[in-house]
Amino acid sequence: MALSLKIFVVENHDDIRFYLSKYLEQQGHEVESASDMHSALDLLEKGAPDVLISDIGLPDGNGWELLEALDPKPFAIAMSGFGSSDDFQRSEKAGYKHHITKPFLPEDLDVLISLAIEERTARGEKESK
Repeated sequence: MALSLKIFVVENHDDIRFYLSKYLEQQGHEVESASDMHSALDLLEKGAPDVLISDIGLPDGNGWELLEALDPKPFAIAMSGFGSSDDFQRSEKAGYKHHITKPFLPEDLDVLISLAIEERTARGEKESK
């Protein structure tokens, strides 16, 4: 892999959070996770990740509120069992770059992580010029 990212996963289902985190770690990324919005906000105060992957439905809020509370905003991917055009628009309005509908294949996530790497690489080139 060309670039390792710091990825933060927010998912209230323990099994999904565990397997998603392990998959991303196997891809060479550094992964931290939380099971709810408030825990995520507390952990994210330490520093912004390169990528945020958050479920929209959380027990103490939602992924839209979570991302809106972050400044600066990382490259963000929304996950949800809901995939209506309204859901996609709300995710975009909150600042998510992508909205992926569950269930999804690891390859679907790989494509989005590749886009995050491309964006970070392009941003790094601009910053160094």
